[in-house]
Amino acid sequence: MPAPYNTNSTAAELVPDFSPLIKDKVVLTTGVSPGSLGGTFVLSIAQAKPSCFILAGRNTEKLEQCAAEITAETHGIDIRLLQLDLGSLQNVRNAAAQVNGWTEFPAIDVLVNNAGIMAVEYGVSVDGFESHLATNHLGPFLFTNLIMPKILMSKAPRVVMVASDAHRLSPIRFDDSNFDEGKTYNKWFAYGQSKTANMLMALSLATKLDVKHGLLAFSLHPGVVFTNIDRYVDWSVDMEGLRSIDRLLGNREGWKDFNPKSLEQGAATHVYAAFDPALKANNGAYLIESHVADPLSDTVKPWATSSLEAERLWKLSEELVGEKFLY
Repeated sequence: MPAPYNTNSTAAELVPDFSPLIKDKVVLTTGVSPGSLGGTFVLSIAQAKPSCFILAGRNTEKLEQCAAEITAETHGIDIRLLQLDLGSLQNVRNAAAQVNGWTEFPAIDVLVNNAGIMAVEYGVSVDGFESHLATNHLGPFLFTNLIMPKILMSKAPRVVMVASDAHRLSPIRFDDSNFDEGKTYNKWFAYGQSKTANMLMALSLATKLDVKHGLLAFSLHPGVVFTNIDRYVDWSVDMEGLRSIDRLLGNREGWKDFNPKSLEQGAATHVYAAFDPALKANNGAYLIESHVADPLSDTVKPWATSSLEAERLWKLSEELVGEKFLY
């Protein structure tokens, strides 16, 4: 039985506990690049010899760098690179078609939707959606559902959504997800809305696909980890903006300092979410520091754990991507 984990646990410490469950698995991870949580996650679990990594990201050069790191550390793992721009629904469809066309392996055992953007200035995707919503939610929503037949071919299918405790900053703005075409835009509200969407998507997948197909789906907060996701943030200015929102909302984070984690500590909850078998009893849960988040002690907003909100978002997402997924 794996030992309980804590805030200081690292991905490398968790991997031995789940090695038999990682071995020979096909794992698709988005947002993989050097010095990222996605890159750290795959490099960590490579030690347990999954059969295949599908490394997905916008920049193929960075994917190649990660593939070289894995190959230098371990041998015998099939590595596929997938160019995936989550901000373009057409690119998402093309990438999904490529994955579905790889007949050499019939199943994907674990999908980790790790890619994302944070606190960018107002902009819209090529499809006309606010950038955070497009990249952090609508792209992963469409991609996950398009490759779902391949995921459900696994004997133990699992989907992981990398969310954030920043979901505290905003529920889903069902009637104005584009912030009145930027007129009422706030980058922290936009980021928060997209992270709420990640949590609700995991809940929807668990609700719709557990009983019939045995799919497990979870969302997680990796902790505060400084990676290239914050490359658009000037913390000397933006920290006060974030704190003022938290204080306005009455969130305790408005009066707390960040307690940053290392990449290895941040990726620990990725490993836990992707492979811990005991989580079956908490399908759809939001995870933090390698445990199921407790609304009484952890930051968990009710708008991000509501089955009603999850179903509303599912229907809105289908409408926005122009395709229904009936499970």
